[in-house]
Amino acid sequence: MENSRKKILVVDDIEINRIVLLDLFADQYDVLEAENGLVALDMIAEYRSELVIILLDLIMPVLDGFGVLNKLNEDKTIKNIPVILITGEDDEEKVLTGYNLGVSDFIRKPFNPEIVMKRVDNTIDLYSYKNYLEHKLDEQREKLERQTERIKQFNLFIIDTLSTTVEFRSMESGEHIKRVRLLVKFILTQMTEHYQLSSDEIDSISSASALHDIGKIAIPDAILLKPGALTKEEFEIMKTHTVRGCEILESLSSFQDRDYYKYCYEICRYHHERWDGRGYPDKLVGDQIPVWAQAASLADVYDALTSKRVYKGAYTHSEACAMIMRGECGQFNPKLLDSFSKITDKLADMSGK
Repeated sequence: MENSRKKILVVDDIEINRIVLLDLFADQYDVLEAENGLVALDMIAEYRSELVIILLDLIMPVLDGFGVLNKLNEDKTIKNIPVILITGEDDEEKVLTGYNLGVSDFIRKPFNPEIVMKRVDNTIDLYSYKNYLEHKLDEQREKLERQTERIKQFNLFIIDTLSTTVEFRSMESGEHIKRVRLLVKFILTQMTEHYQLSSDEIDSISSASALHDIGKIAIPDAILLKPGALTKEEFEIMKTHTVRGCEILESLSSFQDRDYYKYCYEICRYHHERWDGRGYPDKLVGDQIPVWAQAASLADVYDALTSKRVYKGAYTHSEACAMIMRGECGQFNPKLLDSFSKITDKLADMSGK
């Protein structure tokens, strides 16, 4: 039958010290012995999952106690197996060094056997409880991560459903939303050399970009679906989709994460602003326009150019890129255009245009 008793490793170059500790703990634990640091490391590697504590002498030949501690820190073993230093030295600097290397306790020679047993048992119990709590925390963290991912996917589904409803009303396929979201992610990932955005922020922004045209749901069909050019009056009404979309978002603001709501709102309101101040609705100039709105604007323009609409045919990928770079679709941030120029091949592959 396999031995299931807990194991203690005693590391000391003096045999009599090992014998004393062996006799002290033999009734309660399986006691392993090592006469120097190198032998100890081999035994730790072999019995790592079974060891509950290491009693480590400081001064030994071949590899001393500090050498063993350095190795245990390198492979993180010190976080899972407690170490008690047993030493005859009375040097506060060495004691401090030991604690800095993760030692749980010090026992000085000659030692009182009963005190040693109590301190060893207490240390084992504390580590056992610590490891139990860390295991439970890891389980809870994994559970929360799974729940967060499910909520994230559900939110994406709701956002896509709402956004696609608007697209279908505009007589579009709904694929525009997915392409804009992917384009925004490509563009912002390329722009991290200019703007400090984390991968999580970029994911949130790309998700929020799906709502850029939510305000079109408030535009009359006669204007939204008009096959020809809009009159000046009709275009003024069309332009209101930016602020109408923000009104819709404001009614839902209490249900949104603050940062995510900010991305949604600013993309919705500012995705028709232009770098030179000739956009709408607020005629913002330059970096007054949030970079996420700038990215959504460029993505929206590119996809609009390369897609067939009720009022126009589709341009090729090359034609669309050339028009954007020449400023034919309004002025964009030079840094944004620089990043865009570096991903045009990827865009061509993605769109197949």
